[in-house]
Amino acid sequence: MSDSSPPRSTTLRSPRRRVQEASSPGRSSQHQPARRQSWAGKSPQDILAHYPTGKTPPLKVLEVLIELFNTLHTSMAKTVSHKTRQERAQFLRRFFRDLKTKAGFKTVPDPRNLGQKHIRAMVQVWQQEHLAPATIQTYLSFLRGLAMWMGKHGFVRSPDHYGLSVDEYQRHEYASRDKGWSAQGVDIDTVIAQVCEHDRFVGASLRLIRAMGLRRKESVLFRPFESIVPFESTGLPPVDKSADRYARIKGKGGRVRHIPLDSPERLAAVAFAQGVVSSQDAHMGNPAHDLRKNLRHFDYVLTKFGITVRERGVTAHGLRHEVLISHYEALAGTAPPVRGGQMVPPELDRQARQSVSRLAGHARIRASGAYLGAVRVQRHPGSLDVDGKTEAPPEGSS
Repeated sequence: MSDSSPPRSTTLRSPRRRVQEASSPGRSSQHQPARRQSWAGKSPQDILAHYPTGKTPPLKVLEVLIELFNTLHTSMAKTVSHKTRQERAQFLRRFFRDLKTKAGFKTVPDPRNLGQKHIRAMVQVWQQEHLAPATIQTYLSFLRGLAMWMGKHGFVRSPDHYGLSVDEYQRHEYASRDKGWSAQGVDIDTVIAQVCEHDRFVGASLRLIRAMGLRRKESVLFRPFESIVPFESTGLPPVDKSADRYARIKGKGGRVRHIPLDSPERLAAVAFAQGVVSSQDAHMGNPAHDLRKNLRHFDYVLTKFGITVRERGVTAHGLRHEVLISHYEALAGTAPPVRGGQMVPPELDRQARQSVSRLAGHARIRASGAYLGAVRVQRHPGSLDVDGKTEAPPEGSS
């Protein structure tokens, strides 16, 4: 990274929940690409009617569907990222080709005639190729979006309908082990200081993660001058004020959150980052490179210092875990379940988890479980609640 290059900007949007209708024209945002002039004023149904089934090559129909709908999120009133658009389009094109080359169908079906037999056949192919359950989940999600584009809500079933067992496809939302750096015996301050000496930009990103629990992408895109705003600019209610200045973070899914600069560690991390960049509007990445290259460089530097699962059992994301776990401890007065902490009153646990979710940039309180572990709170004397299920105390316990 160089401290003499100009910055590049990034724009993200905040989400709103919605139900996507089949009649959606495919332009819910001013940021979406313009439609063909010949499609002006026409609904998707009118447009697709010009490509009759059986007379139009199936892959051409697929391209029309992608052009109409691929910018849309399947369940929220917003557009999806260019990365998601590219991955979804590439998958759908490959899916229909693979129906013939891998699944053994003689012809490629028109997307509008896609049947359950096609999906079952491809799930079997993915299983034979030993794809990860999370990957198959993503593929089914992409197909679910395709079905919604054609008005076939509920057409793509749950994974078990296609022969996957619960253990194969169920994603576990609760952390079963502590992924924080300290849990693996890593001297956090020493390692970050070493990285800062080698590469001040990556070191500054690590300090930001360490202070505010940012994702690595958020730390690389962070603008140490432009991202700092007074409380009055946050839009937060006065009762929530805990600092005069806040860090404005654009996170995953376009969600914006404001983190108070309410500790010496956060103030020092921002001050260090401001001393590294070369201009008032610069971010922590090298603007001569795209985001992918900057993230690759970030990973390269961490690998150089042994911050990998193979060498030390940790990743950069583990530093985020460290911060969120510590945040819970400060609020609940004990370590979270993933660190074997004591039970806490339900309301205190809920408030602490909610605060952890907000700091992490998640919309759901349940997401905190990925860092803290399953909920374990004392409901009443002699009863323990584990992830919402009440268990009787073991025999002989007092």
